[in-house]
Amino acid sequence: MAKKPGTNPKGEFAFFNVVYEDGSQRSNRRVPADLLGGLDGDEPARSFIMEQDREIAEKSGRPPLAIKSLDRVGAKKK
Repeated sequence: MAKKPGTNPKGEFAFFNVVYEDGSQRSNRRVPADLLGGLDGDEPARSFIMEQDREIAEKSGRPPLAIKSLDRVGAKKK
């Protein structure tokens, strides 16, 4: 059954595009918004995504990929 519009809370997650050392990219990786902000900025997102990648790699039997860059979706480039 379809949800009514506006029932999903906004701002619950921040989305990141991740580029790995081998050149592959994953778009719109979700990170809980309550982990971000403060003095660390978006740095906690890196550790959260690395932990997700480690769990995925463990289940798939492949080694986790090293993250080359991490960019917040919709953020302006400096």
